Amino acid sequence: MWTYPGITRLILTIPYLLGLFPAEAFETEQPRFRQAVSGYQFQFPDDHGSHDTFRTEWWYYTGHLTTKDKREFGYELTFFRQALENPDANNNPSRWAIRQLYLAHAALSEHDGHRFRYGEKISRAGIGKAGSDTGRLHVWIDRWSAEALTSDGDQHHLRAAAGDFSFDLLLDPDKAPVVHGEGGISRKGNEPGQASHYYSMTRLRTTGILTVDGHAETIHGISWMDHEFGSGRLGKNQVGWDWFSVQLDDKSELMFYLLRRTDGTADPVSSGTWVFPDGTSLALSLSDMHIDVLDDWTSPVSGTRYPSRWRLTIPSRHLSLLLLPKMPNQELMTERSTQVTYWEGAVKVTGHVGDQPVIGQGYVELTGYAKPFEAHR
Repeated sequence: MWTYPGITRLILTIPYLLGLFPAEAFETEQPRFRQAVSGYQFQFPDDHGSHDTFRTEWWYYTGHLTTKDKREFGYELTFFRQALENPDANNNPSRWAIRQLYLAHAALSEHDGHRFRYGEKISRAGIGKAGSDTGRLHVWIDRWSAEALTSDGDQHHLRAAAGDFSFDLLLDPDKAPVVHGEGGISRKGNEPGQASHYYSMTRLRTTGILTVDGHAETIHGISWMDHEFGSGRLGKNQVGWDWFSVQLDDKSELMFYLLRRTDGTADPVSSGTWVFPDGTSLALSLSDMHIDVLDDWTSPVSGTRYPSRWRLTIPSRHLSLLLLPKMPNQELMTERSTQVTYWEGAVKVTGHVGDQPVIGQGYVELTGYAKPFEAHR
């Protein structure tokens, strides 16, 4: 998962990039937004819903789908909420006043055909075209939506249609939500407010209908869900991040985000979580994880050069994993929404835990390679 791999994922600068407000209005922290601070206690299913007192929030789904004839696909569906500091709107009773901005991305990787497709949306809240509920999972833009179908918030229903593909999916969890970080916060920097509240649902059984080029097929698979909210920004010396999610066949999972600095080094606050088969978890620091880039890929469209194969090693877990993209081109150029170019793709995972071989699948997100986020401010 969209923020430092935390809460400002992809939408730190949207309001003034869209010309809604001058950039100077966003140079200082706005006092009306709540900060992510230690001690936050998650309450589910309420925390699946929207947290409008925080500046930024996203709901982020990725997954791997298989049809009856064994064709394989990867998918992404992400919703972003951005609260706007607009005094005129705050004092304006009109439903047309812009207080919340919603954006969304949907993508489909067709592994057999090596075809990547994506769509994007942007809309304001207040007139019914977009919004999110508090206290329950329900976020939408037009007919794209993510919604909980049960009172316990467990079963998620995803819908999106973009160009020549659409999906209608039901997701059921095999594990309870996993909270990342310590003390209820995931740190993204050492400054006050550089943190978020961040959790994942790391293994969601997935069924539904996938339609490609007008042909609908039933599918099954496995998904991952991230949800994050906060009010911080990237640090001045941070240019982007590499985010990894891995689901292994031994029922364990791994999340790690590597924050990259302007000098090419990793920010020490980079961190992650190892999730055991029984759902318990272990926090990981940068010193626990070794990430080696083994190859790269250059986009023929944007000209951006991305890492393209990785070795992830956790010596304390006797774990070594090789991550290989299921197809090289999984780049999104979101000119009509977040105006960010990034790589978000399905990967194949092989490796070993101790003497035991493991296989799996995952997703990787790479931001700040086309243009450092520092350059946007």
